[in-house]
Formats: sequence, C-alpha cells, structure tokens
Amino acid sequence: MPKVALYNVSGEKVDDIELKDDVFGVEVNDHALYESVKNHLANRRQGTQSTKTRSEVRGGGRKPWRQKGTGRARAGSIRQPNWVGGGVVFAPKPRNYKYSLPKKVRKLAMKSAFSTKVNEEEMIILDELKMEQPKTKDMSNILKNLKCEKKALIVLDNKDENIYKSARNIPGVEVRLVNTLNVYDILNHDMFIITKDAAKKAEEVYA
Repeated sequence: MPKVALYNVSGEKVDDIELKDDVFGVEVNDHALYESVKNHLANRRQGTQSTKTRSEVRGGGRKPWRQKGTGRARAGSIRQPNWVGGGVVFAPKPRNYKYSLPKKVRKLAMKSAFSTKVNEEEMIILDELKMEQPKTKDMSNILKNLKCEKKALIVLDNKDENIYKSARNIPGVEVRLVNTLNVYDILNHDMFIITKDAAKKAEEVYA
C-alpha cells in the first residue's frame, strides 16, 4: 500500500496515511489516460462552427458568360469555390463531437491519474479543510503553507461554498468534488490536494 504524509492546513505533517493499492498504486496505463483526456476535450467542444457552401452564398444565379467562344475558362456561377466570394468546399457544419468511453477504460484512467500523482509526489492529503467564512487571503495562506505555488486542484468530499468562494479568485486553483472529478483536471494541475475524507470516498468509488 502506498503510504502518503498527512498534513494540516498549517503545512505540518501530522501523520502517515495508507492508501489502497487498487486505486492509488496501480500500474499507470498511458493509453487509458490519453483516451480519457481526448474524450473529455471532445465532449467540451461546442460544435457550432459553420460556413456556407456554394448553394448557400448569396448571388451567383446567372452564368457569368457563355460556355464557349470567349477564350476564358468555363464558369457556371460567380459563387463557385475557386472564385473570390464563392462557397467553401466541404464546408464545416454544426455537429456533435460527444462520444462515450467504456466504463472499464474510464475507471482505469482515473486510477492511473491518481497513481501518477502519488508516483510523482504531487499529491497532498489534508486531515481536514474547513473555513468559517469565504476569504481569499486565508486560502492563499493555506496554499503557501503547503508550498503550492503553481496550479492546484483541491478535492473535497462534500460541497463547501466557503472553500469554493475563497479559491475561485486565485489563478490556477480549482475546487472539485470527488464525484465530479475527471482525468483532465487531475493531470492539468501541478498539485493534487485532497482531504482525507475525500480520499476514502475515492477509494470506495473506484476500488
């Protein structure tokens, strides 16, 4: 079982915590991570791009000149694709880019993401994280105590508005719940900060 240090919000080590091998100690599957990130980014696409084909561009109803005898190339419309102001060949149209991955691949990718953070020592487990009121300065001090000066992802077991509001104005810092986590967010942040209760919940969900 991987053993990780347990810290408090002052940045002091208070204990060691053992994590489950089948969630935080699996062999990292790079292809599952790749497929999961690609799927996440594809599902985020709006798919609203649209340009006009030659049939949709205004004008071009009359043949510019007669077919033969002028010495010029044949032309049927001033809106054909090789003319300036003409339509687009195989014009992109609105479409849905969403697709789903097999459940086993999603689960393996999430375990691989957790294990990557443990292996690279980019995971910090807090004994608890509570704030009496929303205050960005207090959250900044907590991150400073934990030596998180880069992008950080804070993971909670339950929704806490005070923590969310305290972190939302800090560049590069995001707050997520265990049940809304995704592989892209985990890998896209330099530090993975998770509470002890959230880690236990992750073990229950992904074991």
